[in-house]
Amino acid sequence: MPFDSANADLTIVPVGTPDELKRFIALPARLSAKDRNWITPLIMERTEALSPKTNPFFDHAEVQMFLATRGGRDVGRISAQIDQLTPQPMPGRLDGHFGMIAAEDDPAVFQALFRAAEDWLRARGRTHALGPFNLSINEEVGLLVEGFDTPPMVMMGHDQPYVGGRVEEQGYVKAKDVFAYIADENGDIPPIAQRRVERGLPKGVVLRQLDMSRYDEEVETLTDILNDAWKDNWGFTPTTEAETRQLAKALKQVIDKRLTWFAEIDGEPAGFLVFLPNVNEAIADLDGKLLPFGWAKLLWRLKVKRVKSARIPLMGVKRKFATSQRGRMLPFWMMKAGRDAAVDLGYNRFEISWVLEDNTPMTRIAEAVGGVKYKTYRVYEKAL
Repeated sequence: MPFDSANADLTIVPVGTPDELKRFIALPARLSAKDRNWITPLIMERTEALSPKTNPFFDHAEVQMFLATRGGRDVGRISAQIDQLTPQPMPGRLDGHFGMIAAEDDPAVFQALFRAAEDWLRARGRTHALGPFNLSINEEVGLLVEGFDTPPMVMMGHDQPYVGGRVEEQGYVKAKDVFAYIADENGDIPPIAQRRVERGLPKGVVLRQLDMSRYDEEVETLTDILNDAWKDNWGFTPTTEAETRQLAKALKQVIDKRLTWFAEIDGEPAGFLVFLPNVNEAIADLDGKLLPFGWAKLLWRLKVKRVKSARIPLMGVKRKFATSQRGRMLPFWMMKAGRDAAVDLGYNRFEISWVLEDNTPMTRIAEAVGGVKYKTYRVYEKAL
């Protein structure tokens, strides 16, 4: 569909073929070719993430992706999606989501893309658009608005500085900011917590590493804790076991049992923490390709040379334990165990992300272990 008479050559194409999906995935790398901090995601991973055949998100969500083209050239992209598991914030409001936004620095392109996404959401009864989510709130969240001077860590987004302004031109306003904190191996926990940690674990508290021989069981335990711990967070959408299994399958080759910790209180699973090796550090020069030699380079860099940075994407404590003295200390015990193991393995930089701007307990923990806020991602909203 043409955009308007002033841009008759600007066309919006609903993605519906494998070739169109391939173009949709390839576009951001071309737009960011001159950005030294851009890292092209693995094409194989992106294809699986955006395919109903391989991403369980599509089991409970409707998704439409769009390409903007001009003169036979792709100039922008966006997705629109409705997740049936997303709780609605108030009676009479129905949120739909947008995501995957990337485009040339041209207001006409952004206007055409958002018109297509908003029309699609409106036709399905949505009253508000919220995003970007790529594709789920449990995957990549928000648009980068601060921290363009460093590359993103694994499973984090990286956008061009002009994009935020172009989104706001379309009538979008801030709904929520989420932060990424960076820390090094020298960070330490507060003195009072340090003294408690040094006294050892109290009676009834057990810390243990991931048991790879029971990997599927461990994934189920993690999902149960995650959904319980995060259920009151802004925008919370439960993670299905199928989604967690898919993520766990994708990460099985890179996850390190020494960097994944579970905590038990009186024999019951109570918390977990995951340090994930920063795969982006290992794929920075692969241009998204694993063939012909990318696989060998990736595995060698992860298993032999080893990357030097890691991300903490997941941490949670069950709500029934969170307010007890032992439960409040679990993040510090797990953080110390994970970071000690990471330092022993040669890691020296750690990202804690993402953290909601008003999640005071988590921001305090991030700062208490030496974290410094260095990236801000913004979620926008607009009434339709």
